[in-house]
Amino acid sequence: MTSMNPDLPSDTRAGFVAIVGKPNVGKSTLLNAFLNTKVAPTSHRPQTTRRGVRGIFSDDKHQVVFVDTPGVHKPKDALGKYMNNEVSTALSDIDAMIWVVDLRHPPTDEDRLVARQIRDLPKPLFLVGNKQDAAKYPEEAIGLYEALLEGREADTTVTSLSAQKNDAKLTALRQQIVDILPENPFFFPLGSASDQSREHWAAEIVREQAMMKLRDELPYAVATRVTRWTERDDGLQRIEAEIVVEKVAHKGMVIGSGGKQLREIGTAARKQLETLLNAKVFLGLEVVVIPGWREDPEALRELGYE
Repeated sequence: MTSMNPDLPSDTRAGFVAIVGKPNVGKSTLLNAFLNTKVAPTSHRPQTTRRGVRGIFSDDKHQVVFVDTPGVHKPKDALGKYMNNEVSTALSDIDAMIWVVDLRHPPTDEDRLVARQIRDLPKPLFLVGNKQDAAKYPEEAIGLYEALLEGREADTTVTSLSAQKNDAKLTALRQQIVDILPENPFFFPLGSASDQSREHWAAEIVREQAMMKLRDELPYAVATRVTRWTERDDGLQRIEAEIVVEKVAHKGMVIGSGGKQLREIGTAARKQLETLLNAKVFLGLEVVVIPGWREDPEALRELGYE
């Protein structure tokens, strides 16, 4: 196949590669490292990723569309079911897959759920042992994860690395993925880093900061959305966003005493946005209550979980 778009190269290889794994193993960190830019939110808390996020790596003749997926887990609400469905959807039409595991720990029930989901898929698999630098017994750990794939017939490549290091191993892994791509035209224009709208991307930056600063279970009851984005003649990006919570009591916790918590969330998010946009940003945040939104199908759709 060759591209019909004169702005894109011909004789190209391109494909979709799903990144899967249980929560908090470093899938989004790996994606961002592959691209050398931030397209997916990251935090120390599990289940930071809620939607399938596409990150795009291109060179002169190759394009990899990495699909970062939510962590596979046993869902407790409608949002959790949506997140698991995002994984199944991502795996339904791919050219290869990456299973990210945490080498600091042996496999858990959630890891076994992932293994069952991918073991028999007839696509190349890259088993990536992450956090190698912090693992006491990385070789033994990766062997336990390999054992969960026993009986798999399709090609499997195993590697261990530390995604945050962005070292030679990561570059070599990306090249291995590029090498197995099928002949295809590019799916996205050269220079694209993601298929997300700027509003969705900015909302995720805000949610990332909220998850990092809020305690206990509250981060999982928080959603974000950008309601307005305007650009002034002097280049200032004016972004208005909402932080959505489930209870009135949660609203006060997000705002904090004298508005301190909300200011800290907004300041941290604004600094990231200014760095990534290379522009001055005004970020206005409002906290909104939508009772029980994680179990409300209509609210989930309004918030982009559909």
